[in-house]
Amino acid sequence: MRILALSFAALSLVVPQAPACAWGAIGHRVTGAIADDNLSGVARAHVHQILGTETLAQASTWPDEERSNPAEFWQKTASPWHYVTVPAGTPYTTALAPPEGDAVTALTRFTATLRDPRASLDDKRLALRFVVHIIGDLHQPLHAGRPGDRGGNLVAVTWFGKPTNLHAVWDSAMIEDRQLSWSEQAAWLERAITPEQVIAWSDVRPTTWIAESVALRETIYPADPKLSWSYAWQNRQALNDRLAMAGVRIAAYLDWVFAPDR
Repeated sequence: MRILALSFAALSLVVPQAPACAWGAIGHRVTGAIADDNLSGVARAHVHQILGTETLAQASTWPDEERSNPAEFWQKTASPWHYVTVPAGTPYTTALAPPEGDAVTALTRFTATLRDPRASLDDKRLALRFVVHIIGDLHQPLHAGRPGDRGGNLVAVTWFGKPTNLHAVWDSAMIEDRQLSWSEQAAWLERAITPEQVIAWSDVRPTTWIAESVALRETIYPADPKLSWSYAWQNRQALNDRLAMAGVRIAAYLDWVFAPDR
């Protein structure tokens, strides 16, 4: 078993009061890189037309990078668009979305923008960056969160003795401890994806992604808050699958959005 590194300089020791950024920069870039490699020719042309030389890996982190922007749009309007809240045993429907919206309502809105021939290039660029990011978010199990614990941000744990929270462990700690760059991780994961998995995973319905995340979410709350090698080993395959699935589904979703015969 690979020995996990004990470097935590990037981890906050304070429990955040709002859902953190799903997957962190490395995880999001992994999903974007896998998506880039799985786009159809038509979708790739649309993406290039909108983003220019910017890759989907670059686009994937932009909505999180802008969360430090003091503008009201980023501090208030867009803040709920990174997650959904789903009680255990309850299927997600948009009826669960709060008045300010959530990741699914935002995804619907941005999809409409990408399909609107009257939308400006700037609006389409914003929409595409959010679509890539939101799909990644919805594959992080704690971004389909339980009511009341802010997606695991209020679940205090230690990670190799360092105080943190469960959300941060899934966002970044388990990924960063592999000591691989995002491009290395994307390449490693992509080599393991089979054609059968691409076919099976190419489901463009957010309700499917959320149901999977909720099912996984219910298995990852630890009985013992002292997390280390054992927890990482137990959840390694699930983490790999969610990253790989997100990448395949970003591509499948964009293929669907930009399909010429839709």
